[in-house]
Amino acid sequence: MQQRPLKLSPWKKGIVGVQFLFVAFGATVLVPLLIGLDPAVALFTAGIGTFLFHLVTKGKVPIFLGSSFAFIAPIVAATKTYGLAGALGGMVGVAAVYFVMSALIRWQGRRLLDRLFPPVVIGPVIMLIGLSLSGSAVDNASHNWIVAMVSLLTAVAVLVLARGLFKLVPVIAGIVVGYAVTLVCFPGTIDFSPVAQAGWLQLPRFVLPHISWEPILYMIPVAIAPVIEHVGDVYAVSAVTGQDYAKDPGLHRTMLGDGLACLFSGLVGGPPETTYSEVTGAMSITRITSPAVIRVTAGTAVVFSVIGKLSAVLQTIPPAVLGGIMLLLFGTIAGVGINNLVVNKVDLNKTRNIIIVAVTLTVGIGGASLSWGTFTLAGIGLAAITGVLLNLILPAEKS
Repeated sequence: MQQRPLKLSPWKKGIVGVQFLFVAFGATVLVPLLIGLDPAVALFTAGIGTFLFHLVTKGKVPIFLGSSFAFIAPIVAATKTYGLAGALGGMVGVAAVYFVMSALIRWQGRRLLDRLFPPVVIGPVIMLIGLSLSGSAVDNASHNWIVAMVSLLTAVAVLVLARGLFKLVPVIAGIVVGYAVTLVCFPGTIDFSPVAQAGWLQLPRFVLPHISWEPILYMIPVAIAPVIEHVGDVYAVSAVTGQDYAKDPGLHRTMLGDGLACLFSGLVGGPPETTYSEVTGAMSITRITSPAVIRVTAGTAVVFSVIGKLSAVLQTIPPAVLGGIMLLLFGTIAGVGINNLVVNKVDLNKTRNIIIVAVTLTVGIGGASLSWGTFTLAGIGLAAITGVLLNLILPAEKS
């Protein structure tokens, strides 16, 4: 049910904007920590990317853009082949997908998206995003299972027992408690020398991307799931605010804004951006839906990105703490994929549907790959293309 938004004075909007950043903070900095980037870069690109999004959407849509989990596994895999700079250069391909989809939506509306990417395709692709990262979660947790379990159980407790805004910060809660337990129970395992050496104010450590065709083509198929996620998030924000953003300023504009944010992030060596459901949840709870508040959140992220001590502290988080949080987050992503199938009532008793789901999952989990010279298509990208092609080729079953 639509909630009546609250009217706030400018300084109260500022306070709420900072609170919203803490809701998105944990997930935003977790992604760069897992792929080997400075978390300050992610805060910087999240802030600037959100400003670009609001510029394109005429400042009408209260959406915050943060680091996307969908690209963790592809970036890690691409880094092994093309190096980190090459993998980040592949973000140009991700942006291109958003730009093309923006043009297609303006031309055809959402019908083409529904035809190419129905729930029977998107569900298993989202599941693969979580499942493909499960090994990384276990590897990190195995550094210290006690700390990992403390972090995990803290995050679970916050999700289950907390109320209000605190319910939206399980990642931060798990990291803080896990970090504290490490300090108390395993002293000397955290090296604070980088924190002592870091300045209070310093620019993020940007990584200049190396742009080439191979990683760009590698990343393009992976963008399918985040594109559909974007559409769902825009409709979710519309439901919270009571405004139809798919019509005004238009879904093609929100898609274009997201693409520009991804392009900017890739050009300065940051992780790709995506719309953050955590902030949408915070707006629903607080009934504060002003786009100006989200812009305060973006500005605060940019300010935090130049606090050198903060970035240094984040990089001292023990792997076991991250592993505990990852066990929950990546499993949750897989659960979202299953829920996508259930909510959209995908009938797995139909042979056509079960073939699409089964083959997509098998290709993704089994590690299938196709190679042409130096170019390789594998993992989530290959699985996504497989699902799309099967959906287009297999005939619809008669009732």
